[in-house]
Amino acid sequence: EVQFVESGGGLVQAGGSLRLSCAASGFTSDDYAIGWFRQAPGKEREGVSCISSSDGSTYYADSVKGRFTISSDNAKNTVYLQMNSLKPEDTAIYYCGAAFGVVAAMNPRSYDYWGQGTQVTVSS
Repeated sequence: EVQFVESGGGLVQAGGSLRLSCAASGFTSDDYAIGWFRQAPGKEREGVSCISSSDGSTYYADSVKGRFTISSDNAKNTVYLQMNSLKPEDTAIYYCGAAFGVVAAMNPRSYDYWGQGTQVTVSS
């Protein structure tokens, strides 16, 4: 059974940083993408960043390019999202997910499994 444990969310002032972690287990395939998504109240879930298992390629939403960095530690089966220069509009619940059989995907409909989410709140 695929499972995720997310951590690292919290309250931070604008301009601050947080690092989210997503520890994965139960994978039975080496062909997948891990993505970070976020969902603010009253809004749809949107793709933030993803990383491909095949070659480590990374992708970012325009709104976070230059501020967020996705990385993976395969030995720990963990994917990280380093978030710098945070803005109040980054406030949301952040989820990690896995999409099997795809190189990369920023559309949440492509994802098969999700973590429980971690709250990120950025104060102005």
